[in-house]
Amino acid sequence: MAFWRLGIFSGIIAGLIWAPVWHIIITVGLIISSGISIELQLGPALLTGILVGGLTVIKKVENKLITLIIGSSLTFFSLILFSIGKPFGSELLVYQGPIFIATSLFSVITFFSINNSVGTLNFGLVKKYFLEAFYARLVWGLGLVFLILIVVIPFYVMLMTSLKNQQSLLKNPLDLSIDLTSSPGKLFNSYIELFVEYDFLTLLLNSAFVSIVTVIITLLFSIPGAYAVAKLRFPARQWFSGSILMIYLIPAIILVIPLYSVFSQLGLRNSLLGLCIVYPATTIPVALYMLKGYFSGLPSELDDAGLMDGLTRWQIIIKISIPLAIPAIASVALYVFMIAWNEFLFAFMFLDDIKIFTLSRGIVSLDSTEVPRQHLMAASVVATVPVLFIFLWFEKFLVSGLTSGSVKG
Repeated sequence: MAFWRLGIFSGIIAGLIWAPVWHIIITVGLIISSGISIELQLGPALLTGILVGGLTVIKKVENKLITLIIGSSLTFFSLILFSIGKPFGSELLVYQGPIFIATSLFSVITFFSINNSVGTLNFGLVKKYFLEAFYARLVWGLGLVFLILIVVIPFYVMLMTSLKNQQSLLKNPLDLSIDLTSSPGKLFNSYIELFVEYDFLTLLLNSAFVSIVTVIITLLFSIPGAYAVAKLRFPARQWFSGSILMIYLIPAIILVIPLYSVFSQLGLRNSLLGLCIVYPATTIPVALYMLKGYFSGLPSELDDAGLMDGLTRWQIIIKISIPLAIPAIASVALYVFMIAWNEFLFAFMFLDDIKIFTLSRGIVSLDSTEVPRQHLMAASVVATVPVLFIFLWFEKFLVSGLTSGSVKG
C-alpha cells in the first residue's frame, strides 16, 4: 500500500506547506510594522505543521467552531513548545503583547488553512477522487493567498509610507509602523502639504473632468453602435463586428507621434479638450465590443414588439434596450472611467502646463529629488482611493455586466 495514498500523509503535507507559509508572512508583517530585525526560524513552524496536520485527519468534530478552537489551541501550544517560548526569534518572548497576538494569529489561520485543505480525509487509505480534491484545495488556497498578498502589500506600503515623516524614513526605511499618538495634523502632514503646496485638488478635478467626459462620449457612440452591430442587418456587418476589437489591439505608442503632430497644428495639444478627443477614440472599440455581446443576448421579439407599436429604432434603444442593459452599461462605464483615470502616455505627451495636468501626469512630476518620498506615496493614495471606492460600489454591476451576453437566449 502506497504511503502517499494515506490521509495522514496528506495532512502532513498540508501542515508542512501552510505552517511555514503563514510563519513567513507573519514574520515579514512584524518586521515592516515594527521595524525590528527578526531572524526567520522555520524549524518550530515545520514541526508544528507536521504535528497539527497529522492530528487533523485522525479525529473529526462535527461542530466547526469547537474544531477551530481546539485546533488553534493545539497549534498555539505546539509552536510555543517547539520554539521554547520564542516563536518569532530569540529576543521575542511569547508573553510580549505583539508576539502573543502574532502567535495567536498564526495558530488560527494555520489550523484553518490545514483543516480546510484536508477536508473530509481520514487517517487511512484515501480514494483517488478525494486525494485529487485535496491537492486542488491546497493549490487553490495557496494561489488565493498569493494573489491577496501581491494586491495588499503594495497598498499597505504605500499607505504607511505616506503617513511617515522624512526623518523616520531616512532613519529606518523598513520601519512602516506609525505613531498613533501623534496629532492628526502631524500624521497626515504629507496629504495637507500635497493639497496646499502642490495644488493636488486641481489635478483631481482635471482627471475627474476628463474621465467623466470620456465616459459620456464613449457611451453616446458605443450604445447605438453596439445595438446596430447586434440587431441590424447591413452590408459588411460581420466584417465590421470582427474588426472592432482589432482596432483596440493597436498599440497606443504607434498613434502618439501622428496625433502629437496633428494636435499641435490644431492647437489641441496642451489642452484637456485634446485628451477628451483621444481617450474616447481608444475606449469606444472595447466598449462597443462589450456591449455588443449583451445586446445580442436580448430577445429580438422585444424589438419586433416595439416596431409593431410604432416605435422608431432610437425609441427602442432608449425605452427598451438601455433599461434592460443597465448592468452592462454600468460595467462599461466603470471600465472606461478607470482607463481614462489611469491613462498616462497621452497625458504625458500632450500636456505641458502643470495647471491642466491629470493625476497620472502630476504624480510623475512629483517624482524628483526635491519632493519627499512620503508626498509621492500620498499622491498615489489620493489617485487610487477614488477609483477603488467607485469600483467597490459598482462591483455588482461589473460582475453581472461582464458575464451578461455570454449565454444567448
